[in-house]
Amino acid sequence: MEKGKTYEELTVDKGVMDVNLSSWKHFHDYVVTEMLDYYQYIWRGQLDAEWGLETSLDRLFKKHNKKPTTARLNRHMEKFKLASRGRRGENPRRDLNENEWWAIGQHNSLATPLLDWTHSPFVALYFAFEKQQSPSSGYRAVWALGDSKNIVTAIRKVKPSATDDSVITYIRPQQDENTRLVNQGGLFTRVPLGSTVRTWIEENHDKDEENIAHLIKIKIPDSGREECLRTLNMMNINHATLFPDLYGASQHCNKALSIEKYSN
Repeated sequence: MEKGKTYEELTVDKGVMDVNLSSWKHFHDYVVTEMLDYYQYIWRGQLDAEWGLETSLDRLFKKHNKKPTTARLNRHMEKFKLASRGRRGENPRRDLNENEWWAIGQHNSLATPLLDWTHSPFVALYFAFEKQQSPSSGYRAVWALGDSKNIVTAIRKVKPSATDDSVITYIRPQQDENTRLVNQGGLFTRVPLGSTVRTWIEENHDKDEENIAHLIKIKIPDSGREECLRTLNMMNINHATLFPDLYGASQHCNKALSIEKYSN
């Protein structure tokens, strides 16, 4: 890292670029300096920089040593539809497509093939630092993923025969059943079964455009968690605003109890 510079951008490799920050305080500088004009990117925060971009379904299959197959996925979905009868409130929409069903499950702790993202880099930073647990690597991470249209266009340039179910999909549910999704500026990605966002990008990137970073991993030192959360709270980014329900209110109060000078 150059003297006086608050971040270090490494070479793009297979469509993925790593960025190392010297402190969480420099996250704002990086976003404003390097990413402000690239509004198409979406963001995801993770507690440990060593964690991959695996879905909850990926992790469940791996835990039980099961191969991810379409048949298993379909059975899982049918069980969820059956189990959710009478539990979606009054007059629930019945014309949901498959991804909308997965979206409902995603925010109700169902293992799904979806991954959560947000349009806000600072909401992603909150989720990276929210949990008190320390990352084993010593670094937390915020990921940035490029615009799906640009990515898919680039992929189809390399693989003209690529079908809709073999490319990355961005999912923006229209149903009104999840206020958390609205408050978090949330959306989801879905990649072909057996892939992760990173492996899919690496396997399908355009080798003629090696300098384009479709995916960015921003590593942030673990130190200063409470100061980071206090700062974000002053920006009105906290559990009370991101989870507009009793769960969010409770977690917000817990934060105020455990972090000194965590304002209301």
